[in-house]
Amino acid sequence: MNNREMVILSVGGVRFVTRASTLQQFPESRLARMLNHDDQEFKLVNGEFFVDRDGTLFSYIMDFLRTLQVSLPTDFSDYQRLQREAEFYGLYPLADILSQEHLLKPRLEILEVRFSLQEMQAFFRIFGSCSTTVETLAEQITVFTGQQSGQSWNSPFPSQKPLVPLPLERPSHHDMVFQCGTDYSAGDQFVARYVSIKPDNRKLINGTNVLGLLLDTLLKDGFRLISTRTISSAEKVECYSLERMSRPAGLTI
Repeated sequence: MNNREMVILSVGGVRFVTRASTLQQFPESRLARMLNHDDQEFKLVNGEFFVDRDGTLFSYIMDFLRTLQVSLPTDFSDYQRLQREAEFYGLYPLADILSQEHLLKPRLEILEVRFSLQEMQAFFRIFGSCSTTVETLAEQITVFTGQQSGQSWNSPFPSQKPLVPLPLERPSHHDMVFQCGTDYSAGDQFVARYVSIKPDNRKLINGTNVLGLLLDTLLKDGFRLISTRTISSAEKVECYSLERMSRPAGLTI
């Protein structure tokens, strides 16, 4: 890169190196005019443009110029200060978006797992505030049905017949229903349902084991368990509530 293509800025003591074309994304901005030495706010010292502004916030300005997207950390809170910086640099499209904080702030996502253990069967129902998350989770969970001999769902997986995958029940875009364990018997043959949750390759028939794997999968995906309660002691229905902060997609100019 020759000297005409490379531009060095020192913003509040923080040094930035970029291309001239990056700073010219918005020709009417002060950063674009700076390159023509048309703005006295930017002092050229030893080949570097110096400006007495916030260097930390300017890193978000540079990210916007490079990607034409507004994507901020989940813990970001200085929307008004960053908006003022965008206005200072004459980047009014960015300032307009920053004035609408609700478009950029992380959203709280809630997921609820209901678990019912009844004799040799376990029933699951998952509700989610974000349909995309529920859809992704539905793609991870597979229920298989097959026959086995024995009288306990804790028996090792012995089926000699191939297992058949079953579709999950989807009452709506925001929930799903499935079950595991023994359905019924015919002689000494038990028709059973096994559950597999990616990326784990095991096929589990024990409801408690499936619950443990499901919660572990959700925790690894960024959820945190906020409460556990019994909805119905008679029907043995337990409810596990989880939440996570969901980062919004970057807004494109």
